[in-house]
Amino acid sequence: MNAGEPRARSEVCASASHDQETPLHEIEYLSPPAPVSMTEGYFELASLEHFWVRRRFEVFRQLAGNLVSQAQAIAEVGCGRGILQRQIEDAYGREVTGFDLNEYGLKHNLSRRSKVCCYDLYQREPAFRERFDLIFLWDVLEHIAEEDRFLQALKFHLAPRGHLVLNVPAGQWAFSAYDVAAGHVRRYSIATLREALAHNQLTVKLWSCWGLPLIPTLALRKLWLLGVRDQRKAYSAGFDSRSTAVNKMMSLLSQCEVIPQRILGTSLMAVIQESGNAEASAA
Repeated sequence: MNAGEPRARSEVCASASHDQETPLHEIEYLSPPAPVSMTEGYFELASLEHFWVRRRFEVFRQLAGNLVSQAQAIAEVGCGRGILQRQIEDAYGREVTGFDLNEYGLKHNLSRRSKVCCYDLYQREPAFRERFDLIFLWDVLEHIAEEDRFLQALKFHLAPRGHLVLNVPAGQWAFSAYDVAAGHVRRYSIATLREALAHNQLTVKLWSCWGLPLIPTLALRKLWLLGVRDQRKAYSAGFDSRSTAVNKMMSLLSQCEVIPQRILGTSLMAVIQESGNAEASAA
């Protein structure tokens, strides 16, 4: 590989036409694959029909779905299996450039048209500097030990006045064997999230808790897993919807809340901008 090859490939990835389809499993290798703090059990259990996956997307559409049509270039950091990429393709007809280092997830990516890139955010490819005006960071930050370093690398890719849409698990009280198995370092409240973002000149513009009807199941999960030592079993027990009937029941239950809501939830979603830009938008 010559010195110019990674740059050339990143330019191709960044400038893909919306009309061009990417064959399933085609990966742009801009960085070598690397281990991430994420269980592969998620890729095996998560699907487009999983009640939690569907509800998460519904919450986004109610909270800030208009951002997709307004964006010029969209990316997802930690795209994994491409569930969100596929949801946006199906709902909005838009492509989402996906970044991840987990080769297993990338090879099983479900997107039909979007670019799939094996890429280390810390690499800061020049072609991606301020490239994306909408970046999704869904259920990733809780896996990152060094929040500040990660968020600074992410900001390199965010266009001026661009938006970051972030989703994280809520409630440190709920931290359990499931979180350990999933590779979570922490769970968040709006206060701890704002604190982490403020260190990096980022501001919450809009936010909502979600998953309020699921709080009892979250508490039961924590109790159920107290004696479980096998991490794979702990993750499966905590995320597997088990049957079509249970999945449908949980889906109906999860919809019994109004978005946005700021009472309590199993997750927290927020729309974020760089501090100066968020203040200008509010004005």
